[in-house]
Amino acid sequence: MPIVSELTLHWLEKLVAKALLDQGRPLSFEEAARIIGRDVGAVAKAALWLSNKGLVVVEEIGEKYVRLGDEGKLYAERGLPEKRLLEELKRAGGRIELNLLREKLGVKEFNIGMNWAKRRGWIEVERSDEGVYVRLVRDPGDIVEQRVLELLKEGERELSELPEELRRACEILASRPNVLEIKERRIHILKPTQKLLSLDRSLLEVREVTRLTQSLLVSGEWRKVKFSRFDIYAPTPPVYAAKRHPLKELIKLVKEVFAEMGFEEIKGPLVELAFWNFDALFQPQDHPAREMHDTFYLAEPELGDLPEDLVEPVKRVHENGGDTGSLGWRYRWSEDEARKLLLRTHTTATTIRWLADHREPPVKVFSVDRIYRNERIDWKHLAEFHQIEGIVMAEDVSFRDLIGLIKEFYARLGLKNVRFRPSFFPYTEPSAEAVAYLEDKKTWLELIGMGIFRPEVTRPLGVKHRVLAFGGGLERLALVLYDIEDIRTFYYNDLSWIRGTQKIRLPKRVGLI
Repeated sequence: MPIVSELTLHWLEKLVAKALLDQGRPLSFEEAARIIGRDVGAVAKAALWLSNKGLVVVEEIGEKYVRLGDEGKLYAERGLPEKRLLEELKRAGGRIELNLLREKLGVKEFNIGMNWAKRRGWIEVERSDEGVYVRLVRDPGDIVEQRVLELLKEGERELSELPEELRRACEILASRPNVLEIKERRIHILKPTQKLLSLDRSLLEVREVTRLTQSLLVSGEWRKVKFSRFDIYAPTPPVYAAKRHPLKELIKLVKEVFAEMGFEEIKGPLVELAFWNFDALFQPQDHPAREMHDTFYLAEPELGDLPEDLVEPVKRVHENGGDTGSLGWRYRWSEDEARKLLLRTHTTATTIRWLADHREPPVKVFSVDRIYRNERIDWKHLAEFHQIEGIVMAEDVSFRDLIGLIKEFYARLGLKNVRFRPSFFPYTEPSAEAVAYLEDKKTWLELIGMGIFRPEVTRPLGVKHRVLAFGGGLERLALVLYDIEDIRTFYYNDLSWIRGTQKIRLPKRVGLI
């Protein structure tokens, strides 16, 4: 016999409890919300109340889901490289000259398609006096991985919902760069207790209302409903005060530290001339950093105007070293290359602009701003991120002063165990890199690059004194201070993480300069 309970249940509790009993199985918060026609927040509220009354148990489990990466979206529309390769082979009658096939597919997709098709035994390469040919050995017909991509065009799917064949295909696709991502999220499951299963179902059918309405009066339904009692102790949704994003908070703290150390903040344009980004820093025009795979160039407008008074000095120092005593790079420097517009790859472009207009000491400035690099995005790399940058120009400054400055800066942020090791940068000499030992992780972390600007950088600008320079990524520092593993966390806009992240507390200033 069902237990007759004197429990008082809110109408939300009744809806959720009835949904559990009607379905006859555990439900996720999201499923329960769809069934009762309410939002997940309402279900969560009801779940808390039901749990306190011993009617349900709430469990948290991990659930894997899959979604397309940027390459996967492209392949979903155009087809996998190996699929397109097979199609070209079949159009050619099963045999095609290798160079012709490469021309049809493009170098990148040709290489990928050949790799996967050979690996699976679909093709073979023939070499003869006639040349090198690709021959179709076996036509696989339907390619399961392509089916997965087309399925995911409609949106992400739970991995457990897919057939075994498609799950295996997902694992293969996830091993390919930026094609498919397998992620895990935490979900909450509602399970009925024996107490709920034994409850008199009629208790869940009673209609309760919170207020007397006109429709209840006109229809006479007010005689049949039960008016809920207001519980002033009922749980309510949490209210969160406004706060800065953790990354913005760190930027604010970094700026405060620089201000305390006597630095002045400077700003520069996001769209920069190659001249300021590379040439003024004595980076040759054939340097790999200038390639499209490293740097974002503008298509429109493509070119900008050079500073007329600096063109000739910079040109000379590149071609023959000018009056610096250097041999230069020994090539013909191009104004057209220097006029190209790009998204700045480092804020050193900002400091060198400033230095060109402030040629006499004292100069002590810093910048914390966005930069852009054509990086493959992963747990420690982004295409858009922030850089800490600064320069100091004064009479009789030395590399030892630079080391002391960097140690002081990181000490104020709580990193005391900082060491320095030799490094190389095209525009500084000597150059070094600051690293910090992370006791909890038992590893050294790269923090910032540093050095003294070479004469090939300062002389063309008309600067006659030594300039100490330093620059490094802000997000890498943020990983340490916030103790997280993935740099992308800062850009997911996960409100629960943002709300739960504690504010950074800087160490006391006792004994610091």
